[in-house]
Parts: sequence; structure tokens; C-alpha cells
Amino acid sequence: MSKAAELAALIGSQSAPSNKNLIINGGMQVAQRGTSQTADDNTIYPLDRFVLFTQVNAGVFTVSQSTDVPSGQGFANSLKFDCTTASGSLNSGDYLELQSRLEGQDLQRLAYGSSGAKSLTLSFWVKSNKTGTYQVNAQMQGSAKINSFAYTIDSANTWEKKTHVFEGNQSNALTNDNSRQLELDFWFAAGSNFTGGTTHTDWATRADADFANSLNVNLADTIGNNLYLTGVQLEMGEQATAFEHRSFSDELARCQRYYYRINEGSTYQRFLVGSCQGSGYANGTVPFPVEMRGSPTLETTGTASQYAVYAGDSVRTSGSVPAISSTGTNKNVANVSFAASVTNGQAAELLANNNASVYLAFAAEL
Repeated sequence: MSKAAELAALIGSQSAPSNKNLIINGGMQVAQRGTSQTADDNTIYPLDRFVLFTQVNAGVFTVSQSTDVPSGQGFANSLKFDCTTASGSLNSGDYLELQSRLEGQDLQRLAYGSSGAKSLTLSFWVKSNKTGTYQVNAQMQGSAKINSFAYTIDSANTWEKKTHVFEGNQSNALTNDNSRQLELDFWFAAGSNFTGGTTHTDWATRADADFANSLNVNLADTIGNNLYLTGVQLEMGEQATAFEHRSFSDELARCQRYYYRINEGSTYQRFLVGSCQGSGYANGTVPFPVEMRGSPTLETTGTASQYAVYAGDSVRTSGSVPAISSTGTNKNVANVSFAASVTNGQAAELLANNNASVYLAFAAEL
């Protein structure tokens, strides 16, 4: 390699450091729970590592993974909000809020709580038919501190890049563990409980009225309102750099620390192999592809008849069989029990019962 090539490689490596983006799935690539969900007075994870809260009378939205992205930026996906039921008059406690939550042990490089506290630069791409002023907050959970950024969507239906620097917090530290210590909160609709306060541009004690103080838009006020979001990046320093495009496999593994779903889409998918422990149940283990944040809880599709147990030489699928539970779960493996009319000592399999939408999932979300 020539000296010029070596110098170019060195400059490139310095200008594009790995793991600079603290946000997981900021390019909206990973959608383990599916590519479209309904937000209607509930809490959902529309895409991995993003959690959406909607309150009564804040409209109904279809929230989906979209391929509408800013041109030439290397993105393949965005998160889309599409209002399907309008709410032109919000109640005081109504809101539409999207969060990305971060573990404290991943944030120690920021040196918060010391004189060397580092600034954070937020950047993201956004597009909406609804122009006006929106608000995004950085929140520290342990110390109840907030720091806010009011931004304006200037042109309807046009991708715009927004950037902002959050100064370092020299007064309040981030706990070094696996708990939620810092989060980004994007506000798109808010009742009066969340307005009329202060838009803090430095770290201050939060109050509910501060959360959406600068928001002058109600994304839920008209059917057909839409908003797209992608390229969410939070990096140390005072300069927004190019988005860190990580491979899909890398991003998926990061997401699976918090949520792991088994669903390959086949009608008789095998979830696990185990053994019968008595006349009424069998169990088996599910190893996780990465160590999860904590001991997860088991999720199923909720209907027992969608699952089947194969034991001995027959399929056991009568009545409410199988009832599925998880015991002895830790960060690396789950022990899953499933009830069935079986014989002690037989091998057993837990399957989907001719249904491609059936899944097992394990959640250790922040």
C-alpha cells in the first residue's frame, strides 16, 4: 500500500469510528414484532428498540416500517406514522410519544457527574405533511433531569435533517448498570398536561408540563397525517457526523439483547425439543443467540390451540393443550414447560399447529 493510500485509510478510520451511535436500530432496519402495528391507546414496539405510547383520544395510527427514505443517504427503511382515526381535540392527558431507551453501562464514556462530562450530538431525518414545531427530549431517569430540543419541519412532505447538541451534565451521574438511565423522547401530540412549562436547553429537573412545551402540532388532528423518521443517531461530541450504518446482523444482535422472537414463518415450525417429565407436561430449553439484558419474560401468541406437542408417535393438540410457561430463565437460556398428555421419558417437540404466525418470544426490554 502506498503512503497516500495508508494516509487515506487512516483518515477514513478516524472519521468513521465504530460504535459511535448510542442508538440501536436508528436506521429502522429490525422489526422482530412485525412491519406494521396499530397504535390505539396502547404501548407498542413498532420497530425494535423504539417504544411508542398513545393515550386515549390521541388518535389511531398505523405505525409501520417503510421504504420511504432520504435520497442518497444509504438508508433502506424508516418508521412511518399514518393517522387513521383523527382527534382534533386532545384531552389534557393525551399524548403520542416515541422513546429510545439506553442502558447506563453503555454510557459511562460520557463521564456525566464530573467536570469532564461530554456533550452529545443528536441527528435524525424526518418528513411529514404536517409542518410546525416539534420537540424531542433527552431524559436522565435516575436524576429526573431533562434537556430539550425544539425543531421545525419547514416543508411539507420533504425529508429534512435535524441536529442538536446536548451539553454534558456535570452534576448528575449515570448509574453503571443495565437499567434505563438515558432516553430520547420524540413528541408528536400532547394535551395540556404536557405543555405550558419550560423548554429546557440545559439539564434541569423535569416537570410534566415541560415534555412538549414547544410542540405546536397535533399529528392526530386529521386522517391521513403522516410522519417518517430515520437515521436517529446520538454520538459523543459537538459535531454531527455521517450516520453509522451497521450491518443488519450486527443491528439484529444488538436488538436481541432486549427481545428475541422465534418465528421462521413455517406452518409447523419447531420451537424446541425436550423430554416428558411426567404424565402431564414436558419441557425443553431455548438458548438465546446473545446474552439478554436480564432474565426475560415469555411471550406467546396467547392461543393454546395454535401450538402442538409431538410426543412418542403422535401429535397431542386437544383442548387447552399446550399451556406454555417459562421457569428457570436466565440471561442465556430459558426452560420452557408445555402441558400435554404424554408419557414420562418420551422425547417431545413444541411446534406451531399449522399456523405460520405462531411464535415464542422473550422480552427483557428497558
